[in-house]
Amino acid sequence: MSNARFYCPELNTDGTQIPLPDAAHRHAVQVLRLKQGERIRLFDGRGLEYYAELTQVAKRSSTVTLLDKVTLDNESPLNITLLQGISRGERMDYALQKAVELGVNRIIPVVTERCNVQLSSGRAEKRLAHWHGVMVSACEQSGRSVLPELSNIMMLDEALADNAITCRLVLDPEATIGFAALEQPDAVSLLIGPEGGLSEQEVQQAITENYQAIKFGPRILRTETATAAAIAVIQTMWGDLG
Repeated sequence: MSNARFYCPELNTDGTQIPLPDAAHRHAVQVLRLKQGERIRLFDGRGLEYYAELTQVAKRSSTVTLLDKVTLDNESPLNITLLQGISRGERMDYALQKAVELGVNRIIPVVTERCNVQLSSGRAEKRLAHWHGVMVSACEQSGRSVLPELSNIMMLDEALADNAITCRLVLDPEATIGFAALEQPDAVSLLIGPEGGLSEQEVQQAITENYQAIKFGPRILRTETATAAAIAVIQTMWGDLG
């Protein structure tokens, strides 16, 4: 059985013993029932990862001793920014989870015309915190030690403007070209609509901002399916899944 992995954003390597963050402690000790002496892996979300041993385990806290540094090389050479139209509940969670597993570097949650999620300031903060947790779990599961950037929630026009990537793509069932017609880029920005998709006006707005409309097969996909499938195709053609 491989060592369980946990997110430890304050991975202080100045000392060999460090306390586990509360969330990691609960998962390791209360859920997985790990005991003193067992080995785990800790990563800080910025590329640093260590093997560690549980040295003190109590009901509400635990301490680990850092052992060997882990060298990983599993980040895609293709930089991908995902502009994800906000959907309800599990659909949004699924889209973010699979985006992280598939190697996306940055995620921008986008408010669009057909976004049916109420996002007052307080609720928006709670959703961002929840999505961050989904992304952390996806990193723990997939073996990534780099946590993708989660931007603040943006309106569509703001998100379209907040982008220096030259290869900009928007899925559009009315488009006439597919991924195979594009030249290989070093970075990709991908816009995916929410439940119900993007409106025709929003697609045109994206095209005005130099997004290329892309037809993605003969069937209409759910938003969460479209996100995972499109990123998988992009990574297969230009990234590290080929």
